[in-house]
Amino acid sequence: MDLFILGIWATIFLILIVKLFQSIRLVSTQTAHIVERLGQYHKTLDAGFHALIPFIDKVTFVQDLREEAIDVPPQDCFTGDEVKVIVDGVIYMSIWDPVKASYGIVDYRNAAVQLAKTTTRSVIGTLDLDRTFEERDVISAKVVEVLDQAGKAWGIRVHRYEIKNITPPSTVRDAMEKQVSAERERRAIMATSEGDKQSRINRSEGVKTELINVSEGERQRRINEAQGYGQEILSIAAATAESIQKVAEVVNRPGGSAALKLQLSERYIEAIKGLEDARIILPANIMEYRAWLGNLELDSLVDKPVKDRT
Repeated sequence: MDLFILGIWATIFLILIVKLFQSIRLVSTQTAHIVERLGQYHKTLDAGFHALIPFIDKVTFVQDLREEAIDVPPQDCFTGDEVKVIVDGVIYMSIWDPVKASYGIVDYRNAAVQLAKTTTRSVIGTLDLDRTFEERDVISAKVVEVLDQAGKAWGIRVHRYEIKNITPPSTVRDAMEKQVSAERERRAIMATSEGDKQSRINRSEGVKTELINVSEGERQRRINEAQGYGQEILSIAAATAESIQKVAEVVNRPGGSAALKLQLSERYIEAIKGLEDARIILPANIMEYRAWLGNLELDSLVDKPVKDRT
């Protein structure tokens, strides 16, 4: 009997020791302990050392305040053009109010996943298949907006939602691959034609430049020839004027007229000799070269004093 009573007291003592140790709490950083006293919320224990009253205070929830990533499992969604796609993603969120996260909802993680799935289906249902791939940011922003509004009552904050995969059916993938291949071929053809066009333009520009250079050279050559011909004419005219001036000076000298007539007579006789084998109609007095010389009036070349006309 004594052993039985001793065992009971020993058991009670052990329970007291266990409860005493359980009443001592060491809370780590980024962790919150929710304490209830006699079944009602009492306080939240932050990081540090805390002592509770045994049998009265009880830690009912331990919440991790760090950001966590929650996978959203793949689900079937239908786009606006009635194409079924499989979408999955990941939610990044954290607890900002441990009390609401403990008492506001049973399982905030599952609630966030379910809300993300329904919102994703709703947003994708308003988009065509092509826009679904192009507007992932729009889908993510809408899911974050809805989750953040609901998270205010759950004590959670959704930082971002990322879509991992959007998988269309195999038939759609094959059609998209063919479309991409056709687009690549079209771009290759356009690039080739553009290169050929540019090559032709370059060749035509080269030919144009060559023709311009040739015509410019020809124009410059003609200008140079014209300038040379003009210089030649000026030189001949100057020489002719100079020779006429000299002839006039010779005629004005004493005996100059006779010497000039003698020289002209010699050239006249030489010209007549060259006409021996030719049939040419000549004047009857062609041999009277003295009369021809007389008609030259070389004396007119001599400067005569000008008489006053009164």
